[in-house]
Amino acid sequence: MSIMNNALSGALASQLALQTTSQNIANLQTKGYTRQAALLTAVAPQAGTRSAGDGVAVNSLLRFSDGYKNQQLWRAASGVGQYSQTQPYLTQLERVMGDNDAGLSNGVDKFFQALNAVAGVDPTSTPLRQQVLTAASAMAQRFNSMNNVYNGQLQSLRDQRGAIVASANASIQTIAGLNRQIGLASASGSSTSTLVDARDLAIDALSTQVGLEVTDQPDGTRSISLKTGQALVIGNVAATLVAEGGAAQNLRVDFAGSSYQLDKTAVGAQLGGLGLYERDILLPMQQGVSDLAQQLAQKVNTQLAAGYTMNGTAGGPLFVFTPGSPSNMLQVSAGYQTADLAFSGDNTPGDSGNLQKLIDIKKQPVVLGGLGSVMISDADSQLVGKLAVDSQQNRVALATAETMRNHAMDDWTSTSGVNKDEEAVNLVEYQNMYQANMKVMSVANSLFDATLAMMG
Repeated sequence: MSIMNNALSGALASQLALQTTSQNIANLQTKGYTRQAALLTAVAPQAGTRSAGDGVAVNSLLRFSDGYKNQQLWRAASGVGQYSQTQPYLTQLERVMGDNDAGLSNGVDKFFQALNAVAGVDPTSTPLRQQVLTAASAMAQRFNSMNNVYNGQLQSLRDQRGAIVASANASIQTIAGLNRQIGLASASGSSTSTLVDARDLAIDALSTQVGLEVTDQPDGTRSISLKTGQALVIGNVAATLVAEGGAAQNLRVDFAGSSYQLDKTAVGAQLGGLGLYERDILLPMQQGVSDLAQQLAQKVNTQLAAGYTMNGTAGGPLFVFTPGSPSNMLQVSAGYQTADLAFSGDNTPGDSGNLQKLIDIKKQPVVLGGLGSVMISDADSQLVGKLAVDSQQNRVALATAETMRNHAMDDWTSTSGVNKDEEAVNLVEYQNMYQANMKVMSVANSLFDATLAMMG
């Protein structure tokens, strides 16, 4: 009764195909699910030339996955992670440094406007001298506030680096664990599709945090390494990323009893983006503002020392610059009085010779880290301009990275995603296949009954 066996094999194959189709449809909205299909193969006859064959068999379940598209998806995720991680920091700095009430330019301008007001009316006027001290204190406060913004960003950046490292370690452990499960499932002949999907999702999450190189192994496992070459996962062995140190935070990877120091600007993705922002933008910007505060204070103090106070003595320093101070980088000297302002150039009351030289300081150059020589009056504008350029370049790079990620996702979906129209067609076709085979079994059964009846 080969006709019955053939029909039975067809009914069973169609049942398995329907089950696979139903699994695809059930996971239509499941993130990272890779569609599957039953691979139907005709069974050759055992012997003889007058047999069409022994039905159909499901040799395996196909998993529609393209390694190249997976790699593209993960590389694009690293790009998005790198540029998206730094943009909020850039945007915050742009808003603060470009704000008239918080920016440095306004504070510097008001200090020199106060000096001009004294020169234009009466160098001995106590109210106008008090305005100079008030403007000097306000300017110093703006430098300190800006320095606090930089220190706040540095602390946030280091906290965020620690959080990303913890999350990345969890993903690394997950991938290693899934490698072990996939190896065991492969050895026992079980389907690994669900495990592979879960591992690919973990790799995708990890690729947003660090740049990866992924290599498929013959046993079904995947080896993961940083793009700088250090291993993160080999088989079921996982590495551990470590963010250590205080202000000068460093990255390290521990793997199989060995430790490797990492270049935190070269690891790519979110961690690499944070490292690049810290090294190339935030620290130079903070140094530039510190340089401006130091040289401005030094020039004003030097010029005051060349003049005479209301009491006829040489001028003392108006500003105190404390490098590295987290909250009081620039201050007005404690106890400084209006009479201490040395505006006179020849020790004559009412003379404004030294005051004019103080006013001219605004037109003098200073040397700022990352910018070189700039005029004091233009220094803040130059810093803000450079920041705007950096921010714009990051936005453009982020938009490009997001476009590449979207295209990579579309490519992945075209191969691995579930197409409901295609599955609907499969559902009808396999249903028809099942019903047709059941009809063949019915015909075979009728023939068998008829044969028995004839035999009496």
